[in-house]
Amino acid sequence: MIDGHIHIERGDYTLEWIQNFVDRAVEMGLDEIRLLEHNYMFKEFEPMYDSVRAYSDFVDDWFQRKACLKKYEEYLELIDKVRAKDYPVKIKFGLEVCYFKDYEDLIIEQTKDKGFDFLLGSIHFVDDFAFDHKPEHWEGLDVDKIYDSYFRDSVLLAKSKIFDGIGHPDTIKLFGHRPSYSLTDRYEKLAVELVNSNMYADQNSGAERRCPDTASLGMDQELICILKKHNVRIITSSDAHCPEDVGYKIKELEEKLG
Repeated sequence: MIDGHIHIERGDYTLEWIQNFVDRAVEMGLDEIRLLEHNYMFKEFEPMYDSVRAYSDFVDDWFQRKACLKKYEEYLELIDKVRAKDYPVKIKFGLEVCYFKDYEDLIIEQTKDKGFDFLLGSIHFVDDFAFDHKPEHWEGLDVDKIYDSYFRDSVLLAKSKIFDGIGHPDTIKLFGHRPSYSLTDRYEKLAVELVNSNMYADQNSGAERRCPDTASLGMDQELICILKKHNVRIITSSDAHCPEDVGYKIKELEEKLG
């Protein structure tokens, strides 16, 4: 079993901190863990967030509190230290990158030849709207339009060919909002582009863990069926942000894949 999306941001870049994730992985019966950081943790990516910070005082405050707290060079050094050791589970290292079309060149510049095993591209902002922070931020907004933009950007993310996988591809639903129209065509377009770019999809339990009353576990079943029809690879993940959440409902996520 794989947990393909685990954040290590809450601890220092030490082997002792990584050991906590390894111990939990062994306890949960995992064979492989994929550790990563959000790209916004590093100052090198700060310019990408100018427009979303200008759009929302809430996001600007969040960014000032949460972003640019780590040193990119130290993260890369940690990766080399971990690779030099033997562990009872396979460990891969990557980066989860917020996708903004206007910053594709910066993303490439800051990730190329850095030694990552994988890059995970994710949509966290739709037309500068931070859709996954607070449910009340959706009040008065056009749900249909947000969904349309979300899947438009998801297709562009896949077309960019920058990433190895797409993170939580329908997490837009986490607060329970649904569009008035069918998503079948959008799912199909996304699946085709993921295949064209040889990307996998992230079957992720994080939204359900955060919002159990409004978010279903993992991807929508129709999306899963369409991805499987197109032979898109699917990797299970917890989106853990602490060792305790490693492996969260990975077995259930696998069962949903059939």
